[in-house]
Amino acid sequence: MPDEAPTRPPRRARLLMVQGTSADVGKSLLVAGLCRAYTRRGLRVRPFKAQNMSNNAAVTVDGDGSPGPDGAAPRGEIGRAQALQARACRAPCSVHMNPVLLKPQSDLDSQVVLRGRPLGTFSASAYQALKPSLMPTVLASLEHLAGEADLVLVEGAGSGAERYLRAQDITNMGLAEAAGLPVVLLGDDSRGGVTAAVLGSHALWCPSERARVVGVLVNKFRGDPAVFAPACDDMTGATGWPCLGLVGWFTGAQGLPPEDSLALDRPTTDGDAGLIVAVPRLPRIANFDDLTPLAAEPGIAVRWVPPGQPLPRAADLILLPGSKATRADLERLRAEGWDRDIRCHLRHGGRVVGLCAGFQMLGRRIRDPLGIEGPPGESRGLGLLDIETEIGPDKRLVELDALDRRSGQRVTGYEMHMGRTAGPGLERPWLLLDEQGQVRREGAVSPDGRVMGAYIHGLFGADGFRHHWLAGLGHAGHLADHEGRIEATLDALAERLEADIDLDRLLALAR
Repeated sequence: MPDEAPTRPPRRARLLMVQGTSADVGKSLLVAGLCRAYTRRGLRVRPFKAQNMSNNAAVTVDGDGSPGPDGAAPRGEIGRAQALQARACRAPCSVHMNPVLLKPQSDLDSQVVLRGRPLGTFSASAYQALKPSLMPTVLASLEHLAGEADLVLVEGAGSGAERYLRAQDITNMGLAEAAGLPVVLLGDDSRGGVTAAVLGSHALWCPSERARVVGVLVNKFRGDPAVFAPACDDMTGATGWPCLGLVGWFTGAQGLPPEDSLALDRPTTDGDAGLIVAVPRLPRIANFDDLTPLAAEPGIAVRWVPPGQPLPRAADLILLPGSKATRADLERLRAEGWDRDIRCHLRHGGRVVGLCAGFQMLGRRIRDPLGIEGPPGESRGLGLLDIETEIGPDKRLVELDALDRRSGQRVTGYEMHMGRTAGPGLERPWLLLDEQGQVRREGAVSPDGRVMGAYIHGLFGADGFRHHWLAGLGHAGHLADHEGRIEATLDALAERLEADIDLDRLLALAR
């Protein structure tokens, strides 16, 4: 793990922490909105989350200082939510914004990424023993951000009042006490029981922890504030914490990249879809925000198929997304019978696309001799592309902005993978990427052109490339500005918070 820096920039920022009464109360989205709101006011804002658990990640502009594989410049990775928050601040992503990232590989173990680089795979109990040793790195990263900002907005993780985790805590009250942070407690009105959740947190915290809370925000509120006023009185009367505002339900949230797989539980409908994209929902799915630009296109329905259901016969395209446990998810795909559905789909003229781990699954074989993603061994792939992959210890982290000579369109995105792929299938690449005059092949396409895959995440985010690719499927793309749509949504979220919260009062509570 990296040593603590011998010198730190002097702290000049105000700091404010947002903790939740539970997971999925909207902490990440609220912090993103506050980042944009205070940035629009002229402040230099930075997001921070000490520990995030997510298989949705983004590449940063900085890393641990060591060169990456293939001689690439140092890069790191952080949770997708912190990348969105950095964007809301109009700031580049940094490993200091999320110094500890947990990427689950099974129900019992996760890869631990420390300041952007894999530290190793740890069981849940081993990680609990490791956590206290990570606190100096967490605090140093927080101080780094505080030295370059006017305001640092710190996001907690899950519930801040889980007593069984308190002794090793580095991301909720453990961090708040170590760094001297004021805390805003966020509750979720949409699921009911917000008063009980706030009072329960108060009951579980010790006096010094309660003293850190400067107020309560109620999120996802729909209704009449006057009717809810007695609940605010009850919470303040029982805890002494003032109610800082009721944040209304923000329907635009669906236009932002999702943070974790809870977003996949939202119901979808095919409606009048001209193109149906079926996506098997595998247990360790990763970077599924790759599909957000497709789902936003008018006339396209992205259907996440849960376990126990066949891939729909009506699908025009089956897409295999990324995974943090490629061989295990491939085994699950076969157990569900989805491999047979894919072959039936192809026999009836359908198309299949694989991204990153999904690309690896399309090949003939996947080897993991060191047990990087699970038990050592190898697995038979789907055999739809003439390629083989070996998973090794070096992770490739590369940002991409290049011209694809095949489509004539600009391609943006990033690579984030530990596999190396070889085989004759690469002689038929999906893309020919011109990067400052250097042309390289990327991905593979089957001889009949109906199966293709590549390592690039975010591939469909560039409007021109997405529209060109959709045209090849016989579908016209209409979404004119995907990136502009995200920016407009962040601005709309900031305006909602300006209306629902006294942001001057909230800023005054930061210290």
